[in-house]
Amino acid sequence: MNKIINLTKAKTLFKVSLFCLSFLFFHFDSYSQDTEKGKKLFKANCAACHNVGTKIVVGPGLQGVNEKHDREWLDKWIKNSGELIASGDADANEIFNKFKKSIMPPQAVSTEDIDAILAYVANPGDGSDGGDGPEPPTTGEPIKGNSTMMYLFFGVIILLLILIITLNKTGVFVREVIAKDAGETYEGPKTLGENLSKLMGDNKGIVAAIVIVLFFGGLLNLVDGAFQIGVHEGYKPEQPIKFSHKIHAGDDKIDCNYCHSSARHSKTSGIPSLNVCMNCHKAIDGSSGKKFMYNGKQYSMTEEIQKIYDHLDYNPETQEYGDNPTPVKWIKIHNLPDHVYFSHQQHVTAGKQKCQTCHGPVEEMDVVEQHAQLTMKWCIECHKETAVATQGNGYYDEMHKRMTPEFREKVMSDGVLTVDEIGGWECAKCHY
Repeated sequence: MNKIINLTKAKTLFKVSLFCLSFLFFHFDSYSQDTEKGKKLFKANCAACHNVGTKIVVGPGLQGVNEKHDREWLDKWIKNSGELIASGDADANEIFNKFKKSIMPPQAVSTEDIDAILAYVANPGDGSDGGDGPEPPTTGEPIKGNSTMMYLFFGVIILLLILIITLNKTGVFVREVIAKDAGETYEGPKTLGENLSKLMGDNKGIVAAIVIVLFFGGLLNLVDGAFQIGVHEGYKPEQPIKFSHKIHAGDDKIDCNYCHSSARHSKTSGIPSLNVCMNCHKAIDGSSGKKFMYNGKQYSMTEEIQKIYDHLDYNPETQEYGDNPTPVKWIKIHNLPDHVYFSHQQHVTAGKQKCQTCHGPVEEMDVVEQHAQLTMKWCIECHKETAVATQGNGYYDEMHKRMTPEFREKVMSDGVLTVDEIGGWECAKCHY
């Protein structure tokens, strides 16, 4: 009876279904990994100077950059803009002159990294693809990417399952009818499990290949997930007092060091005590009744400033302080492992680094988030790419005196003295 019934079409459909299923799985996985990789690379290397919309930060907004320039040109520009400018390229020199002849530092990224970054810029997928401002706030969770492919993936799986079940029932029915017409009793596989078992037994090579691909694909995802343990990029908790950095650092242009005064002189930047707030808010009491945006919602300045007064046990009417002040339970955002040594003074005072290098465009954030990965790899790459701020920096005078001509010639062969060349990669610098 089995010889009479032609199962070629059923087998072919089964093979195609398995192939499509595995293809969609890895296409979805590859898509999500590429966009996530591009997002991380953009935040680590580009976000301090560029916006994915049209807003100018330090450099131009990158919306539509894939259409403005061809891929080969972008590769050259990102890897070494100075070299492209020196070659006389018209587009490169136009950008160079437009932005006050400020050269973008060479970026230590591969062609694959650039592909991922440009893919993210083309479709940020988090609401920032066309905007001029910061990314939309969340409720304390890392920003999620585009879920379109996920819905498509699960939708196709459901359709394939329905198709397979329907095909099985139809196939069994047809075989029973044929057997009955021939005066026989059909004794072949009837259930979906029996049919799948038979088809898999007849196609062991294909099944083995799919299992191997799925196994190593899953293993790759497992390893990739393990590397994300302890990485809190995008962490954005709401604070007990709705303090907007966008208003204070952005609109009002208050220097970061005014509130975080110990950043220049200490290992930690410090959480400002409420007496610092009162330097301004003793006069600015919120009586105007203005509203402001925080985490996508409107809040009253009057109510939030009143929280400061309540914690200080301060009466704005009499301008007197009571005897029952209470602490504000701020939520810590940036948290390095205990075995890592990091000094704000070393980076801000000696290194002349801007706050945005690690913390991102805080002046655009209403709710502050962890902008960078803050992993060991991220720090090492920064030390490799960052030029030492030697000009007018007395911190390095003694180092210059001790530097032998041979060593100076070696480290300055490329015209740039980077942090790793003066010990920035020594283990004991960060771990002791």
